[in-house]
Amino acid sequence: MSAEGFAALTGADARALADLERYRALLEDWNQRMNLVGPATLPAFWSRHALDSAQLLPLAPDALTWADLGAGAGLPGVVLAILGRNRPGFHVHLVESMSKRCRFLEAVVEELALPASVHNARAEALGLTVDIVTSRACAPLARLLGYARPYLQRGARGLFLKGQDVVVEIEDATRSWDFEVEILPSLSDDRGRILCIRSFGRGPRR
Repeated sequence: MSAEGFAALTGADARALADLERYRALLEDWNQRMNLVGPATLPAFWSRHALDSAQLLPLAPDALTWADLGAGAGLPGVVLAILGRNRPGFHVHLVESMSKRCRFLEAVVEELALPASVHNARAEALGLTVDIVTSRACAPLARLLGYARPYLQRGARGLFLKGQDVVVEIEDATRSWDFEVEILPSLSDDRGRILCIRSFGRGPRR
């Protein structure tokens, strides 16, 4: 997929495309010094990374505040901040426990002047209230729900990018957590799925 193909699918404007291209360049540069994404995935940036992240926005068109847990390379959080920056009040919280990855995220946020904040902290330790909590390649669902629990219990909806083993992950998570989930197809990968968590109980099942 090209930048033009991405724009055709998402409606991204020229400024967003320029910001995404700059983000891609920063990702390639920093990836030489730390493990942010698999090097083999960078040539497929527009489909593998940009579209994979951008597809979340239409699923929550009214959401203004997002928390990206285990933000790592900024996927999906940085892409969401780039595409949502024209909406008044839009803000993404990039939550990452590894300091070196936070340095990368801070560099991207500063250079692109994004509506985003970087939190060098464990996800479950923050008291953020957001509309959407999201994550990509952070942890198996059972563990991820533990990280996301404070956000979900404060009213957030979960949108989690997952791979082909999602059914097994859901079955495992239901042994520990009380939740309702909708499985949605991914636009960027036939094997990928998006988990929409709409209802979450007050804690693990006994």
